[in-house]
Amino acid sequence: MAFDPQPTLRGELLELRPLRPGDWSALFAVASDPLIWEQHPERNRYEEEVFREFFRVALESGCALVAIDRRDGQVIGSSRFHAHDEERSEVEIGWTFLARSHWGGRYNGEMKRLMLQHAFAFVDHVVFSVGPRNLRSRRAIEKIGGIPEGSRFARGHESIVYRISKPWAPPAAAGPVAQRTPPDRG
Repeated sequence: MAFDPQPTLRGELLELRPLRPGDWSALFAVASDPLIWEQHPERNRYEEEVFREFFRVALESGCALVAIDRRDGQVIGSSRFHAHDEERSEVEIGWTFLARSHWGGRYNGEMKRLMLQHAFAFVDHVVFSVGPRNLRSRRAIEKIGGIPEGSRFARGHESIVYRISKPWAPPAAAGPVAQRTPPDRG
């Protein structure tokens, strides 16, 4: 079975589904908060012109997911799979951001857990690349078991590389396991 980079995944709090062109307004409403990007290497991603390019690339990647709060159906962020390598049995998870209203709770952990469970059905290793000054993201990845492997320079920025490998078990407080649903390509 081939790796599906745009599954629809459901957890207790979130639904992750393929990013669509019609998600622009709702996702930009989230991304336009400068504080989301203050520790990110591209701190100006809240600007419409910069985010428009980010959104375009995300759509073209065929790997981007939008995060929807299951309580109210609101778009609250995004993430994506990248660089699936069958030979190395590896995929990257990244480009993740969440509305500040959903920071500090279980949302980011559930998003990563859903994506990791999906990835580990196909690969043995998941990597994350995080800007060295992005302490929030680094702590979040370490909290779910990410182990720093070193650094690399890519896309004009230095990144700390984290890896999570099989066997992986979600933290005990992570909630119920993912429910996979057939892809909705609408």
